[in-house]
Amino acid sequence: RPSNRPAHSRSSGKGRGCCWHHSPLAGRRDLVRKQQAWCDLQISCWGLLTADSTAKWHKRTMKWDASTFCVGIGVGVGAGLAAAVATGWSLRGALGGAASEHPAEHIASRGALRTSGLEGLIGNTPLVEIKSLSRLTGCTILAKAEHLNPGGSSKDRVALSIVEEAERSGALRPGGTIVEGTAGSTGISLALLARARGYRCSIYMPDDMASEKSDTLKLLGADVVRLPAVSIVNSEHYCKVAEREGSRLDNGCYANQFENTANFRAHYSTTGPEIWRQTNGKLSAFVMAAGTGGTISGVGAYLREQDPSIEVVLIDPPGSALYHKVVSGVCYANEQSERRLQRNRYDTITEGIGIDRLTANFELGLPHISKAHRGTDQEAVHMAQFLLHHDGLFLGSSSAMNCVGAVKVARELGPGHTVVTMLCDSGTRATSKLYNPEFLRSRGLDPALPDPHTLSFVK
Repeated sequence: RPSNRPAHSRSSGKGRGCCWHHSPLAGRRDLVRKQQAWCDLQISCWGLLTADSTAKWHKRTMKWDASTFCVGIGVGVGAGLAAAVATGWSLRGALGGAASEHPAEHIASRGALRTSGLEGLIGNTPLVEIKSLSRLTGCTILAKAEHLNPGGSSKDRVALSIVEEAERSGALRPGGTIVEGTAGSTGISLALLARARGYRCSIYMPDDMASEKSDTLKLLGADVVRLPAVSIVNSEHYCKVAEREGSRLDNGCYANQFENTANFRAHYSTTGPEIWRQTNGKLSAFVMAAGTGGTISGVGAYLREQDPSIEVVLIDPPGSALYHKVVSGVCYANEQSERRLQRNRYDTITEGIGIDRLTANFELGLPHISKAHRGTDQEAVHMAQFLLHHDGLFLGSSSAMNCVGAVKVARELGPGHTVVTMLCDSGTRATSKLYNPEFLRSRGLDPALPDPHTLSFVK
């Protein structure tokens, strides 16, 4: 394991998927053995073909003898070795090095020939270049396609980490219940894992979230309770209600994604190393919005440990207090001076990002976050439309806001740099809001792109 991995993220090797023969490296070793056999075959075939051709040529010229046949064998073996080495290096590049270790043993490799269960589908998502943004900014804009996880978001990693830690601690036992307060995506990930592992799942969520999320949760078998969207200081805040219900369980756990640092550890040990490998360590900045703060903190901490020159940048939506926390050290949003504490301060159509307090997960990564930008709902709406029009990417509001941030950072850095962001949600959960022109107009937002060929909508 990497020597710079923190002690709190190291597995004892006794949990699920921690045995060597079940690790992703087992699949890699099998693939390498097959590749070595292929290299041997190349050497043999090239040697025989070249020797045969040499013999035929010398026979025609009446100069064939045993020595020239041996020369042919030598030339052929040399050509075979060259082909084998080239093939071997190609494989090594594709695998990131056959001998390298995977940072988290419970995340299976999607490149393996076979994986096991729902857990094996989580993680190792592709890193895709968003061509339209790269072309218009002069930078290489790369996005980690976390919406391709089985639960449709990066929260699958968090849910798996939380559940496995609860199992190891004994808090969650067969037949138990997982309770969480969530805007939707984490709940969907937990509901899927509950199905796969034989648990019950109870989800508490604010009533201003898209109906697609609560409908999906019910379909997955979760008990769903929608509550009024209020400030965290209110005792009826959805997270506080979930915490009270979870504390009453004898066999169960309150996932607590905001304060449970298993969230940070999931991204520090998997998402960060994946991005580092996929970019070959060549990136200038990592930018995204924060909700719980686990992703930007875990990824940012890992990347900055590898290369301190990498900029980790926050893009913050309306109503969130994190921009001021990064810039001035004070967790404050302008909306706090305009509304009473007992009311919900958020006035944004984005979901799952933005917060008015400092979480334990965000605090862990705060020393590594170097800059912050603000994003608007209008920028996110237009970015979602732009990417659908130019790249065929159907994304949710969090992903759209992340891409707004990527463009702002690319402009700041100038052409020639590599900027990485996250596609953490799909548009399939946002059709009633982000892609609904009537809803957008009711919120004072223009659903139509002002100029579909430029990024002029990003301020």
